[in-house]
Amino acid sequence: MALVDSVIVFLVSFLIGALGIYVGGRIVTQTKSFGKAALTALIGALAWSLTGLLFGWIPLLGPLLALIVYLAVVNWQYPSGWASAAAIALIAWVTSAIILYLLTLFNILAVNAFGVPGV
Repeated sequence: MALVDSVIVFLVSFLIGALGIYVGGRIVTQTKSFGKAALTALIGALAWSLTGLLFGWIPLLGPLLALIVYLAVVNWQYPSGWASAAAIALIAWVTSAIILYLLTLFNILAVNAFGVPGV
């Protein structure tokens, strides 16, 4: 049962993260591809985690480098420049935080947003 629960939490977290990136991409670049947002969430989470694993022990520089790598993934998937990538990431973070707040408020689920750092 624990495996099933873990898979469900992962899928819900992943969908929330992908939805946040989709909303950010839709607002900033008018891109209408949820598949691209899902791929960005998956690659972004892996890149963030790997960078954090390798460099997270360095105060300030480690987390900053992880953020830059995450923004590079967003910029690679939505090539409109670094400012647009930062705007997409910020909108994704806010969107994911709102969704998670609502899910927790209505006692539906308490999870994180996979693919959106810090949520």
